[in-house]
Amino acid sequence: MLRVTPSLVIDEKDLIYDFIHSSGPGGQNVNKVATAVQLRFDVQHTTSLPEEVKDRLVKLAGSRLTGQGEIIIEAKRYRSQVKNREDATRRLLTLITQASEKPKVRRKTRPSVSAKAARVSEKKRRGVTKKIRKYLPEEWE
Repeated sequence: MLRVTPSLVIDEKDLIYDFIHSSGPGGQNVNKVATAVQLRFDVQHTTSLPEEVKDRLVKLAGSRLTGQGEIIIEAKRYRSQVKNREDATRRLLTLITQASEKPKVRRKTRPSVSAKAARVSEKKRRGVTKKIRKYLPEEWE
């Protein structure tokens, strides 16, 4: 069981780890050992998350989300399979933590009277500047 928040726990059965060959440094070892990790988490079918968290997680996942509703996270930062697995799990938990936070409710506000007056006076000042720059041929003759 992975603890995301004090009230939110994910079952490790929902996580699928695939090990693939990694690009980058590692010398000849790169061709022999599959050190990169591809973590799959099925958001649509998991019972560990409430519906509202699932919806926010789908929005946050972006391009990491497949058409089947799975989040795929690739970790190949380290040369070790264990470290890459921890990195992928940490990144998924960070994403779920962000999704578990309820967004702040936006309250509509209106600009104050002084803000409106300042905006209008700035527009008038700018208009005067533009009027001065205007080229009129009859004035130049």
